[in-house]
Amino acid sequence: MRRARAALAVLAVPLLVAAPLSPPAQAQSGTVLRVALVQEIDHLNPFTASFASSTMIGRFAWEFLTLPSAEDATPTGGVAESWNTSPDKLTWTFTIREGMTWSDGEPVTAKDAAFTFNRIMSDPKAAEANGSYVENFERVTAPDLRTLVVEIKKPQASMTALDVPIVPEHIWSGIDDMADPKTDSVDVVGVGSGPFLISEYRPNEIVTLKANRHYWRGAPQIDELQFVKFENADAAVAALRNGEVDFVNRLTQAQFDSLKGEDGIETNQASGRRYRELLMNPGAENIEGQAIGDGHPALRDVRVRRAIAKAIDPQVLVDKVLGGYGELPGGLVPPIYSDFHYTPPAGKRYTFDPAAAGRELDAAGYRKGPDGVRAGPDGRKLEFRLTARSSEDYGLRASDYIAGWLGDIGITVTKNLVSDNEVDETTSSGHYDLALSGWGTNPDPDYILGKQTCASLPAASGSSSSNAFFCDAAYDDLYARQAAELDKDKRAELVRQAQARYYEQAPSLVLDYDNVLEAYRSDRFTGFVRQPNGEGQIMEQTGYWGFYGVRPVEGGAGGDTGLPAGAWVAIGAGALLLLVGGGTALARRRTPAEDRE
Repeated sequence: MRRARAALAVLAVPLLVAAPLSPPAQAQSGTVLRVALVQEIDHLNPFTASFASSTMIGRFAWEFLTLPSAEDATPTGGVAESWNTSPDKLTWTFTIREGMTWSDGEPVTAKDAAFTFNRIMSDPKAAEANGSYVENFERVTAPDLRTLVVEIKKPQASMTALDVPIVPEHIWSGIDDMADPKTDSVDVVGVGSGPFLISEYRPNEIVTLKANRHYWRGAPQIDELQFVKFENADAAVAALRNGEVDFVNRLTQAQFDSLKGEDGIETNQASGRRYRELLMNPGAENIEGQAIGDGHPALRDVRVRRAIAKAIDPQVLVDKVLGGYGELPGGLVPPIYSDFHYTPPAGKRYTFDPAAAGRELDAAGYRKGPDGVRAGPDGRKLEFRLTARSSEDYGLRASDYIAGWLGDIGITVTKNLVSDNEVDETTSSGHYDLALSGWGTNPDPDYILGKQTCASLPAASGSSSSNAFFCDAAYDDLYARQAAELDKDKRAELVRQAQARYYEQAPSLVLDYDNVLEAYRSDRFTGFVRQPNGEGQIMEQTGYWGFYGVRPVEGGAGGDTGLPAGAWVAIGAGALLLLVGGGTALARRRTPAEDRE
């Protein structure tokens, strides 16, 4: 493919060796599982990390109060070994697990958990990633080292699904500014309590985690996890075939099919917990109601957004772009979480009907001019930018289809294919018209629903606290009601109603739910755990189970040395890297982040 050839083409350009060949910062020995990472890391700081790759690493490094089980994603104990609630459901008491320690030997106590939640409650920067979980908190205290008490304003159904890493107070209490770059340094993020500990981080190159030999569930059966950055999945697949990495995810249909049946390689297909969406800037504002960004004013009109939804054919995207490895869209919660998934009824579903979309735009006053391009009542033409990831197969191909479909109804689309961080920066600051994006969801729907509330609007431009700059009183009411409803069936109905309201207002349009497509070296490692057990995904779970149980295959190579010393050579100004050691040249550069969560 074009990008695979480009990876080899770097050999033809002059190479500037930035430094003598030298081993990575951490000595590498023992059994190493090498995982290809085709997404960027935005932060390792768990208070600010929002990219899926970043939160995945955080799940390995820090334990949570509770976490979804591997078997069926129901809550199981983490830092908390048990919990109970008062009769009025307004006070939750968690008993902290006895004997847990941080990797520097300090004990894990209720004071660490209280500090974590209080910091999020009191510091807007610390609330960047997980602020929605504590909006209903009144007070969090630690009356003793093993007791955490959380008092809430009204009943909260997600109290056993708080996806918040618990951090050590003695490390993080010294951090004044959560935006300080040192919060991503190993000196800070290297002290953890999870099954693996961050021991090395070189941005856009590698994140190394070492096994936590004192982990309370028992030490992992491998010595290291290496997350090795690749420009794209083509290069990662080549490395998997050559034995230079042991695991690859986010494969395209063609890549996945090509790996099926290969000796020494096992593939895994599963329903995913992510959705892809087309963001339609509804008029970005901050929490103070001040306009931010430069979105096209026509997109503030819900009639325009609904017409766009009717001009797009998700079936084509699933069939042609995903190669059939996806599911047709509905609400924000994917079908894998069937209790909360919303399927629009026939009369309300956006079906592909360009003629109907055109009629609705005509009726709303957006008529075609002599050049075939529509203009609004203010005379401004419907000319939209479509921002997407330049390195991702889906973004490249889906943007072509979307531009063509909208062109057919008189809307001009200019593709803006940019890098990962640029996608994140433009969408989080409101500097977009249309954008291809996506989010990972959790078994409990509160987090992804909370991202759409007025309370999640950013305090400042550039925050990722809000998904689509959506602010709607009717939606907020439904969100608040589901959050407080403790009856599972009644809550599920409110969750579906909230998604129906979002769907009707269309600040974004869910395009599909991707299948998980991943592959690993079965001749080297075994014991990968799927979530849910036996049928789900391995990488990027809502937990750490996928790699925690991995062990070397008896008699197999077992990844016993990691990346060889001297494997890294800087090229140019450090924007590209060349990996040598298995005869494969792999181009690396800043690439767009995949979905957030």
